[in-house]
Amino acid sequence: MERRDVRGLLQAGLRRFRGGREEGHAPGDRQARVVAIAARKGGVGKTTTAVNLAAALVEAGQSVFLADLDPQGHVASALREVARPGPVPLSEVLLADRPRDVLDAAIESGLPGLWLTAPDKGLGDAESRLTGRVGRETILQAAMATARTRYDTILLDCPPMLGNLTLNALLAADAVLVPCDMSILALEGVADLLDLVVTVRERLRHPLDVLGVLRTRVDGRNKSLNDEVGQALADNFGDLLLDTVIPVNSALAAAQSAGQSIFAFRPRSAGADAYRALAAEMGRRLG
Repeated sequence: MERRDVRGLLQAGLRRFRGGREEGHAPGDRQARVVAIAARKGGVGKTTTAVNLAAALVEAGQSVFLADLDPQGHVASALREVARPGPVPLSEVLLADRPRDVLDAAIESGLPGLWLTAPDKGLGDAESRLTGRVGRETILQAAMATARTRYDTILLDCPPMLGNLTLNALLAADAVLVPCDMSILALEGVADLLDLVVTVRERLRHPLDVLGVLRTRVDGRNKSLNDEVGQALADNFGDLLLDTVIPVNSALAAAQSAGQSIFAFRPRSAGADAYRALAAEMGRRLG
């Protein structure tokens, strides 16, 4: 082997030992709060909440990064009017042999103040491949160190399962927001997720807060079911139950079909008002 090849291998090994990255991102002067949006059950309005909460925060003047950890890629579908293709998929950041920065996967959207990750079906493969990685729970946490200095809020849209990707999101987050529609199955899913939060706190020593349990898809015409599930939520989760309620609102569904946030589609709707209220309540709870 030639002398210059040996030198190159030694330099590469030294970079890996130091944890360096070949291309760095300059740190900013902000201190983002990171919120994972997670649910054990699908169909509870998780991505709708992630998208419209991000848009509400942007409307309020914040700089927001919304990372889609769900292989289904519904964030980009719900925001396709402003979504952009990206050169680096998030799964590549998570599975890289050397540490990478999540900012490699961040794309400036067509909505000023909002950054996204591109839809990434490779996250499905990443879910299983992470199992064999040393320190697999904290890969995303390490990759987000610089991103925390570049945004006011970072939202992580988790897949509807309690696997490696969701665990990475919880270890990278300061708090978790748990959407729950008015069904018994969703109620059971909230309990499962909060059990995982306890595990993260006690076994992995990460001070994860619970931002709250958010009632979603609340149909005012179904009062008896709302009362039954609402009382069960209050009895089981007490102060963790948010005051904000997301109603069944035709404008929310139509906005998603149009690939727009509710604020771009119908800013004076009940759905838009609900997500503004959620953004305000989140601010109060996070202090």
